[in-house]
Amino acid sequence: MAHGTIRAATLPEVIGLIANQYGVSDREAVKIFYESHVGACFADDDSGLYGQSALYLFSLLKEELKDRSTDS
Repeated sequence: MAHGTIRAATLPEVIGLIANQYGVSDREAVKIFYESHVGACFADDDSGLYGQSALYLFSLLKEELKDRSTDS
């Protein structure tokens, strides 16, 4: 299966998890995801993150956002 196909199958689930956890729209959830380091790595074929589960990606994103909020 092509990397793009794998990403297309995983992304809606990740976006749904973000939207539910943070009480934001799907559009805002996409923005949060792709402006994160996790989202950038997810889009990079060399990182291998495209093959990970939605829950794993979401857990990485939550950690990143938590770390960002404690750094501020």
